[in-house]
Amino acid sequence: MTLNVEEAYAICRQIARREAKNFYYAFVALPKAKRNAICAVYAFMRHADDLSDDETKSREERRISLDDWLSSWHLAAQGGSTDNPVFIALRDAQARFHIATELLDQLVQGTAMDLHPAHTSNGGSGSESVHPMQFDTYATFEDLYRYCYYVASVVGLVCIRIFEYSDPIAEKLAEETGIAFQLTNILRDVREDAERDRIYLPLEDLERFGVSIGEIQQLKNGRHLTLNQRELLEFEANRAEHYYKSGAALLPLIAADARPALWVLITIYHRLLQRIEQQNFDVFTEKVSVPTITKLTILERGLVRTLMNRLKGKS
Repeated sequence: MTLNVEEAYAICRQIARREAKNFYYAFVALPKAKRNAICAVYAFMRHADDLSDDETKSREERRISLDDWLSSWHLAAQGGSTDNPVFIALRDAQARFHIATELLDQLVQGTAMDLHPAHTSNGGSGSESVHPMQFDTYATFEDLYRYCYYVASVVGLVCIRIFEYSDPIAEKLAEETGIAFQLTNILRDVREDAERDRIYLPLEDLERFGVSIGEIQQLKNGRHLTLNQRELLEFEANRAEHYYKSGAALLPLIAADARPALWVLITIYHRLLQRIEQQNFDVFTEKVSVPTITKLTILERGLVRTLMNRLKGKS
């Protein structure tokens, strides 16, 4: 029996509650319709991530699975019959908040970027080459920015359509806020990514600070960072700090009822970067995270902001 829209949204909320971690704390501060839509988008993106991360299959098999799944979504989006709860919910959210199909396709494209053998480019042309050590790498920050755009900025561009905004400047600011989030993820996951033969720190930056790919691969088990290695990570953190300024500028440009949720999300992610900085960039001894109690405190402050906005709306 086909689920109705409310039942489909309930399933998406369960997925978000179980998997979203940092994101779900922000979702709670949204009005119901916007929270439902965000959870539908998250569930859609989560399934695409799961397909692309399935290491029991080859990269080619994963790309085929993603293509097949995306084709099924396109049929559902065009009104075709479906019993997939994520498709049912997302179709409703897309119509309700005018989310372009192209943006949803780009969400899936972002999850597939790591399925390509490497993403270094020649003169920004986008041509791919494989590093001689068989690491997936990015030659320049321009190349990395493009990757971050697809895996993070597009999420922001979808979210602000649900949050609602009127000033087109919000789109560039959402793009750059996504860059800040992804750079934070990259710093947090340097060790884990290197163990999977992925180096997201741009090769031009490694060269600038005299750090080799081999050194990054060996940075594990709390190994003492050299001055050059620490300066490299600090350089990337400062770059992320620059993009967090766009998040602050974005906040007043979205609808008041969604502003607390975005504030919660930006604050939690920025706190993660600050914890990395406070630990002197030791992201190797253990994975750096924001404690749950800190997230709950931030959420509490966000909910207070939500209540105040609602009270203002009634006055």
